[in-house]
Amino acid sequence: MKRPRINLGNWLILLGLLAAVSASFSYLNLDLAALLQGDSPTQMARFAQGFLPPDLSAPLLQQVARGALETLAMSAIGTLLAALLGLLLALPAAGRFGALAQSLTRFILNALRAIPELVWAALMVLAAGLGPNAGTLALALHTTGVLGRLFAEALENTPGEPAEALRLSGSSRLTAFCYGTLPGVWPQLLAYGLYRWENNIRMASVLGFVGAGGLGQMLYVSLSLFQQAQAATVILAMLILVLGVDVLSNWARQRWVQVH
Repeated sequence: MKRPRINLGNWLILLGLLAAVSASFSYLNLDLAALLQGDSPTQMARFAQGFLPPDLSAPLLQQVARGALETLAMSAIGTLLAALLGLLLALPAAGRFGALAQSLTRFILNALRAIPELVWAALMVLAAGLGPNAGTLALALHTTGVLGRLFAEALENTPGEPAEALRLSGSSRLTAFCYGTLPGVWPQLLAYGLYRWENNIRMASVLGFVGAGGLGQMLYVSLSLFQQAQAATVILAMLILVLGVDVLSNWARQRWVQVH
């Protein structure tokens, strides 16, 4: 029976990762043991107790409901705008209009998704002011970069024979795309869009920390005023909203995507 050969390269990679982790702890001067020393556990427990029970008063629940609808609307409109813009940019990014247009469009998509949503939100707050407009634009810009790249890769992997046959029969490029290419790639595009909508729901709840509206802004205000009970209610609303969107998205994928 032969002994398994030791791959020196794998051991070197493992040692390099361990060295990097050790160097990170040393550079950041993290002292995780301090969390369990002295009265730290007591203080953390006292802080956590401030969140219980959540504030379920009618005025706060009305505000939370409005914030949840605002967050849902931000994510839905931002994702819809991103899907439309992403599809338009995906066509040249997939090489449908030449190499120059492909390189330029891919650079734009890379730049859009390289900037995080929080940075976009901070910029949009300066440009459009506080409120959901900034959050919607931030989600749309970042998600356009993500969906545009995913859509482009899906188009590149789609067989071109049906569209080419329509063009040879006298159809326009738009007609050939709509009837020859889009039906075959539509389920994949829809799945990508639904997945990004789930992510944008979570991110829309966070963008309020920079003044972009929604539940995130309510949570920021509550925590800033040390109103833990109100913050607990907002956190529960975020959880319910995310779980509800997850269920809706899974149902939509099973009904619309898998059927195709």
